[in-house]
Amino acid sequence: MKKLIALIFVSLLSANAVFAVDMSKEINAATEKIMPQVVEWRRHLHQNPELSNREFKTAKYVEDYLRKLGIEVKTGVAKTGVIGILKGNQPGPTIGLRADMDALPVTERNSLAFASKEKAEYNGQTVGVMHACGHDTHVAMLLGAATVLSGMKDKIKGTVVFIFQPAEEGAPAGEEGGAKLMVKEGVMDNPKIDAIFGIHINAQTEIGKIKYKSGSMMAAADWFTIKVKGKQTHGSQPWLGIDPVAVSTQIINGLQLIVSRQSELTKAPVVISVGKINAGVRENIIPEELTMAGTIRTLDSQMQKDVHAKIKLTAEKIAESMGATVEVTFDTKTLVTYNTPELVRQMLPSLEKAAGTENVSEMEWTTGAEDFSYFGEKAPSFFFYVGGMPKGKDPKETAAHHTPDFFIDDSRLDVGVKSFCNLVFDYAK
Repeated sequence: MKKLIALIFVSLLSANAVFAVDMSKEINAATEKIMPQVVEWRRHLHQNPELSNREFKTAKYVEDYLRKLGIEVKTGVAKTGVIGILKGNQPGPTIGLRADMDALPVTERNSLAFASKEKAEYNGQTVGVMHACGHDTHVAMLLGAATVLSGMKDKIKGTVVFIFQPAEEGAPAGEEGGAKLMVKEGVMDNPKIDAIFGIHINAQTEIGKIKYKSGSMMAAADWFTIKVKGKQTHGSQPWLGIDPVAVSTQIINGLQLIVSRQSELTKAPVVISVGKINAGVRENIIPEELTMAGTIRTLDSQMQKDVHAKIKLTAEKIAESMGATVEVTFDTKTLVTYNTPELVRQMLPSLEKAAGTENVSEMEWTTGAEDFSYFGEKAPSFFFYVGGMPKGKDPKETAAHHTPDFFIDDSRLDVGVKSFCNLVFDYAK
C-alpha cells in the first residue's frame, strides 16, 4: 500500500514540476501580523478544554471563525470534527492540513492566568480537564494558517483542506472517533487529498525548532486485556484453589521477556506495559478472576503482529502450567505514523524556510503514538514536531505530555503557521 502511494506521489510531483515564486516572505509578514491573535486563540482554547468526542464549543469556535474567512465549512464530521475547504484561484493538487482539538482528563497544576478550571465526567468519574498535550496550540496554528492562506487565495494552486479533528486521545468507551472515523466517513476522499501534513507541539523541543523523521516516526499503539480465571479459595488455604494473582505475576514477567529476549530490537523498538490490574474484594480471599490491561508499542507492522501472537501464547502457556485459563484480546488504537520518504525529502526546504535551516533536525523514532497514522494510509503524509519548550530549559527537567504540570511556551507558534503555509505553496509548485 505504501509503495503504491509513493508511486502515485512521484507521478504527482512530475505533473506539478513547474517553478513558482517563493511565497515565504509574504507568509512571514502575514504571520507576524496575526501572531497576537494566534496566541489569544491558544489561550482561550487552553482555558476552555473539552474531552474527546465532546468538543462542542471548540468546534463551534473553529466553525464560526472559518466562516468569517469565507472558507467553505463542513461540521459534525466524525461527531464533532470541522472541515474547512479553501479553493485557490489556480488549478492544482488538494492538500490536507490537520490539527486535533481534544483535551485530557488531567487536572491542571500550572499557575497560568489562563489555566483550566474545567471539570467533566470521564468513565463515571468527575475529573479535571486540561490541554495537557498541546492540542490547543495545534488548533491555534491551523487557524493562523487558514487566515494567512485565505488572504492569498488568488495565488494558491489547488485546494487546501483544513482538518480539525476530534478524539485523537481516544473516543469514550463504546464510541468510535478520531482520525480512523474521519477516514471512514470520507474526509480523505471528498475532495480527494493528494498529500497531508500534521504538526505536534513538543514540550521537550526548544521553541523555534522543528524535529522530523523520515519513514516510521511514531509507534503503533495497541491496548490489550488479559483475563485470568482461577479458582477462589480462602487466603489461608491457597492449595485448595488456583490463584489468578500469582498467575498474573508470572504472565507480567513473561511479557517483558518477549521484549528483552524474543524481539529483534536492532530492527525496531518494542514496549509492553501493564497499566491496570483488577482483582479481589477482600484481603483473606483469593479471587476467582483477575483482569490486567496494558499497551503495546511497535514501530514495524510485522513486529506488531508477532508481538500479538507471542503475548497470547505466553499468557496461555503460563496459565496452563498453573492450572488457570486466560482470555486475551487486542484493540488497535493507532497504526505506525509513517512519513513518506519522498514527501519528506521534497518538503524539507519548506520547514527550513519556516524555522531556519539550523533549527530543523532529524530525530529518533518515538514510542509515543498518533492516530494521524490513519490519514497516512490514504495519501503521502508528513508529520513533524514544533518546539514548545522555553529557551535554556533542560528537556529532562520539563514536565512530560499528559501530566498536570505540562507547559508550552506559545511565543513561537509562528513556526507552525509558517510551516503549514510554506508546505501548501511549495507542494503545488
